[in-house]
Amino acid sequence: MPDLEAILLVGGQGTRLRPLTLGTPKPLLPTAGVPFLAHQLARARSFGVRHIVFATSYKASMFEPVFGDGSAFGLTLEYMTEETPLGTGGAIRNAAQALGSAPDAPVLVLNGDILSGHDIGDQVRTHVERQAAVTLHLTEVEDPTRFGCVPTDPSGRVTAFLEKTPNPVTNRINAGCYVFTRSVIDSIPEGEVVSVERQTFPGLIEAGELVLGYADRTYWLDVGTPAAFVRGSSDLVLGHLASPALPGATGEYLALEGARVSPAAKVEGGTTVGARSVVEPGASVVGSVLGDDCVIMSGASVTDSVVGDGARISAGAVLRDAVIGEGAVVGSGNELQAGVRVWPGVELPECAVRFTSDV
Repeated sequence: MPDLEAILLVGGQGTRLRPLTLGTPKPLLPTAGVPFLAHQLARARSFGVRHIVFATSYKASMFEPVFGDGSAFGLTLEYMTEETPLGTGGAIRNAAQALGSAPDAPVLVLNGDILSGHDIGDQVRTHVERQAAVTLHLTEVEDPTRFGCVPTDPSGRVTAFLEKTPNPVTNRINAGCYVFTRSVIDSIPEGEVVSVERQTFPGLIEAGELVLGYADRTYWLDVGTPAAFVRGSSDLVLGHLASPALPGATGEYLALEGARVSPAAKVEGGTTVGARSVVEPGASVVGSVLGDDCVIMSGASVTDSVVGDGARISAGAVLRDAVIGEGAVVGSGNELQAGVRVWPGVELPECAVRFTSDV
């Protein structure tokens, strides 16, 4: 397969992941030991992508200092910023100014908040062989009522884009990875707010253009919520989804440089222990993401949670499905459950209180 160009959509504000995204764009959040996008970049490189254009908006200036020119990944990276948000279609059109592809060449478009194990190379080959206008990765989910669904005919042609409905006609949904023919991108109005899901794709279907669905049942996860973010990081550490960017061997936990995990602590479930963080004897950390310079004290229990850089979880504290902001302190006796979020710098004093709402 010839070298590919790609556009990476990273302009979202990640509001569902606050407070983690107050100072950091969602695609840069540490995930299994590296910024989330590092996994996407490494995977794209493995399928022959060599040039990627970042379509940025929210905190746009933070991306280039992290990834530079892409040489560390064997890639060439460029950055195109929307001064005002242009929607998915507008972002793709804006970023395409940095592409060098010919009008009939395939261009890969990736959403910056998806983990997927599907065969990108086969999706591109299918697109080229069928001479499609756009080829969409479709995935099957147990509960399609939470998503818009994408029906196809027996040949794989997409017949419609349907909004969320209590009675979906299919369990296949848009998985957020597209292959465009370059000329189709160039037909999107420049400088305008355009949604590919609501405008571009339905318009192509109505015009009789071939919009293909590439459906499979491989690993797929939208990491847009704290619970999904934690699960994605844990799945990468456990090896449920292979990533060339993982900075260590797969296993029950991944300890980064300078981390200290007591042999008398329970650390498992794909936990990441950030650089210089400490997990003391008798502590339990399961399926969680610990940032850098954290302390999990003896007797503390952390399950399916995110603990931000420099936070301290005191002896006897219990966290389940919680998000702890940078520098926060959870005192002994506190029990945080049901998706509680503690904002950066907050100190919960030693007590015996069960929190079920944000603090």
